[in-house]
Amino acid sequence: MSYLILVRHGQSVWNLEKKFTGWVDIDLTENGKLEAKKAGDLIKLNNIDIDIYYSSFQLRAKNTLKLIKEILEDTKISKEAWQLNERHYGALTGLNKDEMKVKLGEDKVHQFRRSWDLRPDPLDKNNPYHPININTYKEIPMDKIPDTESLKDTYERVLEFYKQEIENKISKNNILISAHGNSIRALCKYLFKLDENQISKLEIPTGNPLLINLDENKKITDCKYLDSKRARDLVVF
Repeated sequence: MSYLILVRHGQSVWNLEKKFTGWVDIDLTENGKLEAKKAGDLIKLNNIDIDIYYSSFQLRAKNTLKLIKEILEDTKISKEAWQLNERHYGALTGLNKDEMKVKLGEDKVHQFRRSWDLRPDPLDKNNPYHPININTYKEIPMDKIPDTESLKDTYERVLEFYKQEIENKISKNNILISAHGNSIRALCKYLFKLDENQISKLEIPTGNPLLINLDENKKITDCKYLDSKRARDLVVF
């Protein structure tokens, strides 16, 4: 048996400000740092030794992982992958969600956030929030940097990386992935075989490790959030 642990980063500054963040490289709040440390405490309490760590390229995920590893006193080098980045919200990037509900209507904003294949309008390449203008992404090939994404687009890039890089390691390793709400939702769609309706309802809490048990055939035998007080419905379990 092996473990796959999925951790959505702790609360970020723009989570707190209710802004569409996407690929903007925003750091954790103080509360987000506490959430990350608690995630580390929960993993340590369950006596889980991690063999391989992954995070996205983004500061909030990398710093969440850094704090978890400090709690675990683990000095292994983490692997970073832009494919695990949050979904790109296009022209919505940097805008306040509540203000957009007033401007566009709650139904439209809900569609942008939760629909499977609806993309917001693309973000102008001259916008300082566009990934091509953010130093974090300077090593990513230009043709891989999106102007906007749907959840389907996010799912395709996350899944391609997961199948190529992670899936073949799971049967012999305990793996932890520190990523984002939508990149983790994408992984959950694949792992739990969720349909488009189920994935639209799935919420991922910040800083709460999702522990997934897999057998030697990579079949899920059990899963749970380590902080039961902040657990969300997993739809299938």
